[in-house]
Amino acid sequence: MATLATLLRSRRATGKGSSETALRSSRIALFALLSAGWVSWVSVSAAPKTATMDSLDWPTYLGNKARNLYSPLRQINRKNVSQLQVAWTYDTGDKGEYQANNLIIEGVLYTASPKRNVIALDAETGKELWKWNPDSERPGSGGGRQRGLVFWENESGGEKRLFTAAGNHLYALDPGTGQPVRSFGDNGSIHLGTGLDVEGTPSVGLNTPGVTYRDMLILGGVGGPGAVRAFDVRTGKRRWIFHLIPRPGELGYDTWPPEAYKTATGLMPWSGQSLDEKRGIVYIATKTAEPDFYGGARHGQNLFANSLVALDAATGRRLWHYQIVHHDLLDKDLPCPPILLTVVHEGKKVDAVAQGTKHGRLFVFNRVTGVPLWPIEERPEPSSELRGEEASPTQPYPSKPAPLMRQRYTEADVSTISEEAHSNTLARIRLSPNFGPFPAPSLRETVMFPGFDGGMEWGGGAADPRGIYYVNINEIPWLFQMVEIRRSDGSAVPRGEQDYMAFCAPCHGLDRTGNPQGGFPTLIDVANRKTRDQLSLLLKQGAGRMPAFDALTDDQRNAILNYILGVEPASTGRRDEASTAAVPPHSAPPYTFSGFRRWLDAEGYPAIKPPWGPLNAVDLNTGELKWTVPLGEYAKLKERGIPPTGTENYGGPVVTAGGLIFIGATSDETMRAFDQDTGTVLWQAKLPYGGNATPSTYMVHGRQYVVISAGGGKSGRPSGGSIVAFALPVSTPSPQKKSDLKE
Repeated sequence: MATLATLLRSRRATGKGSSETALRSSRIALFALLSAGWVSWVSVSAAPKTATMDSLDWPTYLGNKARNLYSPLRQINRKNVSQLQVAWTYDTGDKGEYQANNLIIEGVLYTASPKRNVIALDAETGKELWKWNPDSERPGSGGGRQRGLVFWENESGGEKRLFTAAGNHLYALDPGTGQPVRSFGDNGSIHLGTGLDVEGTPSVGLNTPGVTYRDMLILGGVGGPGAVRAFDVRTGKRRWIFHLIPRPGELGYDTWPPEAYKTATGLMPWSGQSLDEKRGIVYIATKTAEPDFYGGARHGQNLFANSLVALDAATGRRLWHYQIVHHDLLDKDLPCPPILLTVVHEGKKVDAVAQGTKHGRLFVFNRVTGVPLWPIEERPEPSSELRGEEASPTQPYPSKPAPLMRQRYTEADVSTISEEAHSNTLARIRLSPNFGPFPAPSLRETVMFPGFDGGMEWGGGAADPRGIYYVNINEIPWLFQMVEIRRSDGSAVPRGEQDYMAFCAPCHGLDRTGNPQGGFPTLIDVANRKTRDQLSLLLKQGAGRMPAFDALTDDQRNAILNYILGVEPASTGRRDEASTAAVPPHSAPPYTFSGFRRWLDAEGYPAIKPPWGPLNAVDLNTGELKWTVPLGEYAKLKERGIPPTGTENYGGPVVTAGGLIFIGATSDETMRAFDQDTGTVLWQAKLPYGGNATPSTYMVHGRQYVVISAGGGKSGRPSGGSIVAFALPVSTPSPQKKSDLKE
């Protein structure tokens, strides 16, 4: 095992050169090695005190490329965390779903605001250093839900890039100034729809940052035909592509209809990637094929949808894969990046990869061979009654770990919050029963539990060097129903209404009344709020939770606007059916989803017996649950004497060598620190808005900070755009001690 002192000596032995670059490279290297458990903590106390001892960066999304959300910092620990206080705050001036996991590099914090502005702050004080607005390049091309940035620096120092996305474009910025690097792509950016080996330039966005390997940026995306690509960090040119919808002659081609690769969409791995940099393996978690809820035009298992895929990071060559959901009809995207960790399995050390799911199951594999650590069995599932649909007859279930949430809503799970809630939820579950995690899509309403937002969500989990995995879960029921989009006499719905149902209704509802709880506004009176030109621009460029639909034709956009605004289209002398027939079959299936609807009681609480949001610790050496505790609480229920219920939660945990788990995520605008061994809350502090982001932790000049983006906007909560940094009082910090880390 390497020692810190050895590493420091090797850096000093390089002689003259860029000392700042050397120090920064040491910090990043040490962070990676400590996270992986390859550097002995004994060596820390023996090493001479240098800049690398009193500063430690958070240089990549989720802390490191293993995406394990682990920090070796332990200045803040079980003994002193109760003294944690606000060190500084910063208001971005934006409002929205602020989900950025912030980067900290050489004392500078980089964030992507709710409106996708990129901001650099002094990480000690929160003072703004620079701010870049994507409108300066392409007006109106922003959006929301950006979970982070990518930083790259070449090994010899000097060249640096900061990558961000807005609309359909990926930008390379100079980290020192925030200005676009004009030598990248087309004057500083590339269109994310290029290099997909399809006709035209599809609409593709990016909400979760990619990962760098050598001089390449490996990306997924949102929208488009399904692919993983690597781009040259200097030029923006594509270096390789892996087709997630296989072409003729490629593995998995026979799991789709023969022409599917020409028309099918989805599969883009939006939740992020992890990287075993030593071995040069990148791990990809993919999404559902589209349309999400009807697969009649995509019969088969649909590789590589809903799959964990290991690729050679240098070439994009497939090494192994495992499909976690076959022929998905329920929007069960793999919601979080794979986590790399090391465990002791059957007496031997195993480098593993763990993948969480929306149905609260955890799949764990040998990361080199793809062999599951515990057996996975195929269990039968119900068939679909929808015409043309062929649901998969089985789905995979791991034998270990046990599911981290309830897998079925029964009458024993009806709400216990009040007599009224109990009575009403009992009546509803009898009318709309739950059929477990894989109900066959039906015209009859069912309770969807586990729900559409998890189980596990995009925040994912964290893992420490002991092989303990920590993850927050949602246990919120939803309502699920399909509807026909052809009339009862067999005639087709007019084009504008059909396109609305296919592209807009899942969020804004079939009746256009929206879903305020989910953040989707009503469109009934939209003409009173926006002009037709504004709506047309919104459809083309997207905003907030709405993606850019610039791949739609002008005729499609106009037809949708006519329907929304109640305008009769000019007659062409042809029947509506002829107009509808012009829409490609894959964009207008015979059924559509009735919309995302949480099932809440009359008071607005989840219509199920708590817990509604647990935090779990799982020992992946044994596959056994270590502990589970509620995450979050509602003040009004607490006043009524109801124990903590947990709340709906978005954003992940950070685990540190100080024996702590830091997490915001909850609907009660609170940041908490839990004891890793017991799940006991050791500290908590109110946030200005919900911390629906994953925290970061770093050290600058001997002081450790924990920082979180607080924007709220989820679960019907208020929204803003603040960053809050916590630290111990200046008189409290003490040197890191090995005794603070329980191994």
